[in-house]
Amino acid sequence: MPHTLYRIKRESWPIRGSFSISRGSKTTADVIVVELERDGKTGHGECVPYGRYGETLDEVEGALAALRPDIEAGLDRTALAMRLPAGATRNALDCALWDLEAKISGVPAWKTAGLPEPQPTLTAFTISLDSPERMRTAAKDAMDRPLLKLKLDGGLDLDRVRAVHDAAPKARLIVDANEGWAPAQIETLTPDLAQLGVELIEQPLPAGDDAALDRVRSAVPLCADESFHDLDDLAAMAGRYQFINIKLDKTGGLTEALHIVQEARKSGLEIMVGCMVGSSLAMAPAALLAGAARYVDLDGPLLLAGDRTPGMTYEGSILYPPPPALWG
Repeated sequence: MPHTLYRIKRESWPIRGSFSISRGSKTTADVIVVELERDGKTGHGECVPYGRYGETLDEVEGALAALRPDIEAGLDRTALAMRLPAGATRNALDCALWDLEAKISGVPAWKTAGLPEPQPTLTAFTISLDSPERMRTAAKDAMDRPLLKLKLDGGLDLDRVRAVHDAAPKARLIVDANEGWAPAQIETLTPDLAQLGVELIEQPLPAGDDAALDRVRSAVPLCADESFHDLDDLAAMAGRYQFINIKLDKTGGLTEALHIVQEARKSGLEIMVGCMVGSSLAMAPAALLAGAARYVDLDGPLLLAGDRTPGMTYEGSILYPPPPALWG
């Protein structure tokens, strides 16, 4: 096996304004990038360590560094899945391995994965959690975007959704409570949300409280996010949620995500493809899954003050497939 050069880098990408959800706000997207060089070609992968899942930049960087001897000796995706659990660390390496293979072989990652060739697709655009009036202003600025995703927290949520709907009446709406609701709020809020055109609700209850969904009815389909990470979680989602949100930083990379797509269909679950707030390098491998998804939420670079070059191309809310120079 040819020797592989292995590099790990931290990067911080300023967010345009701030990004706020029910658990707090941030002003930068802090990511770790892996570079794998072999035969004069370099593969790249990006991950976003996420505190909600017990991940820190230092810990992820340390875990990546600990694998250096194995990576430089030629560790492949199959062996990687047995060495690391799902999460950001494995995601960066898995995606870098996919990219390296594509660049060495000249075969696009989508073809190796057995996927149809990626096509331009509509992505949601996120409106951060704020007061109803400020969310109204943000929605007015984004009124030409066909699909808006609103961050909620269980407080003034109906007022927030009404304000956005008034400002952007033609936009389709998704809402994301990020674990901020109680079970009773599902039954009290969702009839009105349905009337306001909300099509999907992400993660209304805290992860771990999913059994409460057996006892409540929602007038709007529900999507598991924080409750769903990898294949081991899939069985518990069926019957409680109608959708799962596949994020590569949760699944541990594209390899696991491909397995999830196959098994989700068997379980009757529909798919949303999502992301953490990161650069185009994080969006590129996830974009390969867009053809399998009812909803695509890969707007991370649109929330940044600047993106890497080359990056993903967005025309309004239309996301184009990743250029080979970026990934895959």
